[in-house]
Amino acid sequence: MVKEVKAQTGAMKTLNAELMATFEAYKQTNDQRLNELEQASGADPLLVEKLNKMDQRLDQLSLKMARPAEPNEPSQPLSQNTSWRTYLRQGVQPPLSGVEMKALNRDDDQQGGVLAPPELDRLIESRLMQRTQMRQIARIRQTTSSVYRKPVSQGAGASWVGETEARPETDLNGLELIEFPAGELYAMPAATQTLLEDAYADLEEWLADEVETTFSLQESAAFVTGDGQAKPRGFLTYETVPDAAHEWGKLGSIPGDFTLPDAGDQLIDLIHTPQSAYRRNGRFVMNRRTAAVVRKLKDGEGRYLWAPSTAGENATILGHPVTELEDMPDIGADQAAIAFGDFQRFYLIVDRQGTRVLRDPYSAKPYVLFYTTKRVGGGVQNFDAVKLMVF
Repeated sequence: MVKEVKAQTGAMKTLNAELMATFEAYKQTNDQRLNELEQASGADPLLVEKLNKMDQRLDQLSLKMARPAEPNEPSQPLSQNTSWRTYLRQGVQPPLSGVEMKALNRDDDQQGGVLAPPELDRLIESRLMQRTQMRQIARIRQTTSSVYRKPVSQGAGASWVGETEARPETDLNGLELIEFPAGELYAMPAATQTLLEDAYADLEEWLADEVETTFSLQESAAFVTGDGQAKPRGFLTYETVPDAAHEWGKLGSIPGDFTLPDAGDQLIDLIHTPQSAYRRNGRFVMNRRTAAVVRKLKDGEGRYLWAPSTAGENATILGHPVTELEDMPDIGADQAAIAFGDFQRFYLIVDRQGTRVLRDPYSAKPYVLFYTTKRVGGGVQNFDAVKLMVF
């Protein structure tokens, strides 16, 4: 075990050394490109191609640095529920006792299926936490109902009062109830009969592996651009207004134009647009193509704004961490390509407890399909916590 930890530490140091060396070479190459542009001779296409390859390599190294370490020990079976394992391998068979049938936790929904043990729920959620970037930066709540309701105070219910003075009734006009309905997310992995008959195969791990990619891709898109109809509402679907006209229920924004020489100053302006309470844990959110543009920017003294990631940490811009969300738009006219603020206080993800699995051995013979559903909701819970840059 000690040798494995040392090996992981050594590999991380090697990655970090390569990342720093690549970034130093990147800065030199970009400086050369800028010098050629300033001399009006135009940047050498080969130089631009070299810079693009370095961009790609920096992205790869940053992802490896930020990726959680893989577990070293072999996984153990998640659940000791023999009825659940029997259901996965064979379906519900007559030999099961009444107690075992009850242990299957049959769902009452019309779509049928079986509620999986809590262990599978937790495993799927831990996998999604690693793959879905928004789950790493937003707040997550568990619920047993189809709609999560949260009262939000906009300054109501608080006032100063002396120790022996009467407490007048508080004004509740600023109290608003916001709702986060859960939409249904599904996947349908197929298993061979050989897999189901393999006594050493961990079917719960296999099922979590199979649904992980499908769920994470759908979630990632919904948290950014989802319309809220049977899915989470993405934060970019709310009305965006200039920050001077910002009010509750709308997202404030400032203009951005990186063709101007003060591009770095525009990012500083964005950092200082949210209130100070939201800057303390503020982070930038953008896609990798926007990150590649920002990576080339400098401040007024010629220093790069972007700093590479270190072990287990994200890259930073002006000292604030950067999270890459592929579903953010590219820089373009009227596009909110960059967001900044405290995403923990900004966006809420709601997981309805209870992953449901319906075993289907008929629709795709000789394969057995496992129709797996999970219910997820989400939306903005604090419209002050994040500001956008609209180009």
